[in-house]
Amino acid sequence: MSLLPQTDIDVITKRIGRVPNQVEEGCFLNLWSEHCSYRSSAKHLRTFPTVGDRVIIGPGDDAAIIHLKDDLVLAIGMESHNHPSYVDPYNGAATGVGGIVRDILSMGARPIALMDLLYFGMPDQPKNVYLFEHVIEGIAGYGNCIGVPVVRGETCFDSAYSGNPLVNVVCVGLAHQKDVVTATAQASGNALILMGSTTGRDGLGGASFASRDLSEESESEDRSSVQIGDPFTEKLLIEAVLEAIEAGYVFACRDLGAAGLVGASAEMGAKGDLGLHLNLDNVRLRESGMTPYEILIAESQERMVLEVDPADPRAVLAIAEKYDLNASVIGEFTDDGQYVVEFEGEVVVDLPITFLSGGAPAFESEPEIPEEQVEDAEMPEIKDDMKTCVLKLLASPNIASKEWIYRQYDHEVQIRTVMKPGDDAGVLRIDDETALALSCGCNPAHITLDPYNGAAGSVLENAMNLACKGASPVALVNCLNFGDPEDPLIYWQFAESVRGIGDMARALGIPVVGGNVSFYNESDEFGTAIPPTPSIGMVGISGDCHVPGMGFADAGDAIILVGETRAKLGGSEYYRVYGGSGGSVPVPPAGPQRIIDSVVAAIGTGRVTSAHDVSNGGLAVALCEMVQVVGAEIDLTGVTGVTGVTGLDPDAALFAESHGRVILATSDPDAVTRVLQAHSVSHQIIGEVGGCDLRIRTGDGVVVLSPGEIAEAGESITRMMR
Repeated sequence: MSLLPQTDIDVITKRIGRVPNQVEEGCFLNLWSEHCSYRSSAKHLRTFPTVGDRVIIGPGDDAAIIHLKDDLVLAIGMESHNHPSYVDPYNGAATGVGGIVRDILSMGARPIALMDLLYFGMPDQPKNVYLFEHVIEGIAGYGNCIGVPVVRGETCFDSAYSGNPLVNVVCVGLAHQKDVVTATAQASGNALILMGSTTGRDGLGGASFASRDLSEESESEDRSSVQIGDPFTEKLLIEAVLEAIEAGYVFACRDLGAAGLVGASAEMGAKGDLGLHLNLDNVRLRESGMTPYEILIAESQERMVLEVDPADPRAVLAIAEKYDLNASVIGEFTDDGQYVVEFEGEVVVDLPITFLSGGAPAFESEPEIPEEQVEDAEMPEIKDDMKTCVLKLLASPNIASKEWIYRQYDHEVQIRTVMKPGDDAGVLRIDDETALALSCGCNPAHITLDPYNGAAGSVLENAMNLACKGASPVALVNCLNFGDPEDPLIYWQFAESVRGIGDMARALGIPVVGGNVSFYNESDEFGTAIPPTPSIGMVGISGDCHVPGMGFADAGDAIILVGETRAKLGGSEYYRVYGGSGGSVPVPPAGPQRIIDSVVAAIGTGRVTSAHDVSNGGLAVALCEMVQVVGAEIDLTGVTGVTGVTGLDPDAALFAESHGRVILATSDPDAVTRVLQAHSVSHQIIGEVGGCDLRIRTGDGVVVLSPGEIAEAGESITRMMR
């Protein structure tokens, strides 16, 4: 019985003039899966702005290439490994890291940094804690061994992720522009070399597995679909591939990721308008009796395919031998446009290559716009005083310190890291005059209530994180995680999220250069789809490696709030902690580019000693996070938008998550405010750094929090994992 839909079988039969054999069906099943073909999403993805002055290679390859300076370029990519991380959290997460690292490598770039975006069910359930713990171990175990630092991350908890956690990973690499290669095959007659690990039965059908819902039996039935990683082989592969590229032997390169050998090789040929003739007898196997079906679709890790001149295979094989890697010539590119595979003297696949790779019929649901949501929030009576509210927010797993996570990562390997995890953005030193800032994340709670504004706000939030390090955003990637696209409501969430990301990217002049779509994130066991989760990864460039941290530093510094606070608490962590629901989510402010430019320019004066974006938990949480060495005296009673001026309640003043706000501390407020005024950005001085405690005055009195109380509340995850 075929696993392909009958409609696909009919299309294939009509196109090739016969019924496909079993091996060919397996090729179509994986290459035409949603994970590989984007057949439900391509229409919307094409609306993203993808070009810019720095964009050299945009969407469509293993990773994007962005101009950095002189002949240096950045490679950036983002991928998901969601379903495997539920079935086998350690190996699922580890191979997610390995896969995105190889995507960067396949462009000719050396991986220099990772970011992880993780979404789990609430940690009050043992199964969720188990998944959380072993996903972190998998990321650390792989990333630490290959020597690529994890410099930034985001971790979100919501009960709706219990049956389907998300593991999204961003990787950034560095290369000289002359060494950049792509996945586009160059010429007929060139040889195809498979290099790296041997091919086994692990990861069979991983692409098709990623394109269906998880069931209660997934942990046992789908374990063969999870790849098993070997970071030590990956490290050798990185060095071998880069050496071959730098020597000029490699014309095109591709990682064997989703759909394994058939995915990588067919896509290379199709991109170059070439055919390909493979001989599977030359593929080095780790298991006996493997069928051609298994050899083609297995997603065994640490493997790459390289296109080389027919005169150069011996030199490339010698490089592989030097690094103790398996390598063999497995095929030759042709000019007939056919994808032909031989095994033991028989042709087992003979298909038009562009039909196999790129011929999947589009599938699109009709979005179902939901009935207008009630904007009035449902909120239980809160009997806690403001101090208790703040402490409960600090202890929430979505706000609590993630030190337990990032202390397991080697974030200083390669000695580029300037700003370590735990701040608004990771910062890497490229040279004395150039730094990279990296940010990632999104806000599923906002997006669930309002996909358009929530997604747009998530883009702005990441840009604000970079601006707090004096960096101007230059590119973003995304991983669009949703439930079943055949559900019209979920498809509407997807379409609106894409629209929100695209509109904010245009408003900020940030091209969307790559990403990944992950549908079918649903669980039969729990009967729910995940919240809409369009994760964002963003990179910015700064001309100064000396950037402010987020902690208050010098007593006597003035504290400036940039941006406006509005009484919109829908989707806020405050509502979540106290069981509230509904309400209006924050809407991004007009003129977001002015706000970004003003913060970057203010930090560029050299007079800002600390800077922190206001996001989850609102102003109260942001101020608490800045109290690390020294306290502060804050007066919110006269601030625009706060009680006494526009009638906002103190809870909105303290806990609203309005976008486009930053707290700056400076020893020269006149210089900084002149910059903000020049950009016509709303701002006010709200206090002064000093003392031991954080004291916040509102219309209802003064909230006093000691550093010890703040730290203790924020260590809830660390205490849980002891």
